[in-house]
Amino acid sequence: MARNARYRIPFRRRREGKTNYHLRRRLVRSNRIRAVVRVTNSHCLVQFVKARIAGDITLSASHSRELKNFNWNVATSNLPSAYLVGLLAGLKAKNGGISTAVLDIGLNPPVYGSRIFAALKGIVDAGIEVPHSDKIFPANNRLNGAHIADFAINLKENDEELFNKQFSNYTKQKIDPAKIPQIFDKTKKEIQAKYH
Repeated sequence: MARNARYRIPFRRRREGKTNYHLRRRLVRSNRIRAVVRVTNSHCLVQFVKARIAGDITLSASHSRELKNFNWNVATSNLPSAYLVGLLAGLKAKNGGISTAVLDIGLNPPVYGSRIFAALKGIVDAGIEVPHSDKIFPANNRLNGAHIADFAINLKENDEELFNKQFSNYTKQKIDPAKIPQIFDKTKKEIQAKYH
């Protein structure tokens, strides 16, 4: 069987499913700073990146682990923590002289109301101009964790055994999951107080 002489092997990162080069090319050619949002099963990372020929330069970054410095001792994988990381990254970037950016979500699907767009809401609330539509953001009661608090209250009333299993990390640290909105508000104020 003859091989096609025009066949090209895709770049390694494309083969591994790590980079969409068509999208990256458009982002890089825009010559704008990229607000790169990446989420994992347990963390959220927001970086402000400038493309250079020699390699990308990270101008500012925030990781969900930093939230412990602002008394956020609950999970770092939920919507409220993604919003807070976005807010923290946005305020750091603004203090560093960044005023506009374009969102880079990588290979993540653009699901409305997801952690990626919660982080974007934090970036926008910090005062960074990013092209977006407001309909992509999660509802306010989800951003501040009220939905988690309501779920915890209902679960504790109906099935305490399942509650203890579901919120075991909270109970180990003696944190009441019903108070997540209050913890969120306190952490948000601390972040704003430090970077304003």
